[in-house]
Amino acid sequence: MIIGVDLGGTNARAGLIQLGEVVQSISHKLTNKHSLDATLDQLINVIEPLISEEVEGIGIGVPSIVDVDNGIVFDVVNIPSWKKVELKKILENRFGKPVFVNNDVNCFALGEQQFGSAQQFSSFVAISVGTGLGTAIVINRELYLGVNCGAGEIGYFPYLDKNLEYYSSSSFFDIHSTTAEEVFHAAQEGKARALQIWQEYGHHLGNVLKVVLYAYAPEAVLLGGSITNAYRYFEESMLLSMDDFMYPSLLKQVKVIKSKTENIALLGAAALVPYKALV
Repeated sequence: MIIGVDLGGTNARAGLIQLGEVVQSISHKLTNKHSLDATLDQLINVIEPLISEEVEGIGIGVPSIVDVDNGIVFDVVNIPSWKKVELKKILENRFGKPVFVNNDVNCFALGEQQFGSAQQFSSFVAISVGTGLGTAIVINRELYLGVNCGAGEIGYFPYLDKNLEYYSSSSFFDIHSTTAEEVFHAAQEGKARALQIWQEYGHHLGNVLKVVLYAYAPEAVLLGGSITNAYRYFEESMLLSMDDFMYPSLLKQVKVIKSKTENIALLGAAALVPYKALV
């Protein structure tokens, strides 16, 4: 058994994984994010109920850059108190289990590669859209991390008056004085304003995809994250905004796929735990 943990900007989730299946999971909404001790306590509280003698390791994905070798997390954008956190050391001292830490979107990509829709591809890019926008790159079936998992942070590319992340994550809905969840429910009711907002969102996300294609020309782009629950409302405008891509023959070969595997982030985090750590 392995524990997979997904620490997001909004929630902390942990799952007990056995034979590639999540047999038990716990989720808590993060509060008091300006306190390091408070957020660490909340993280520990989702892991602790799953700990037993049978648990052989813990894998955790965090929304930031990471010194993977030492399990040190730096500058978590949506958790202001996390400037430099020796997460591996803290959790190993607490639970007495080997701990492996990586970027959360890298875990998403790893989960898709091992358990989900990316198993057939040797090179792909995974994009997660939710509180923020994160990107992970897989080349020849290997994660490309860069220094401290810093590769693929395209969300910070300048775009319009802000950056790509602002217009393709939950921040976009602030422009319309609403939230992604509210617009999603309104779209389900067929409300015209909500449908228009999703079309605008799709246009911006399509521009993100063009950046990915120009930079990496992957076989596929995997889309995940909470906002993709509304995929059917922005898919058409997203693809339409890609029509001016300069290389139509390349565009035709790249598959854009919405993640369909439940708990993929937890499965990917669990996959961080190498077999050598379990024997």
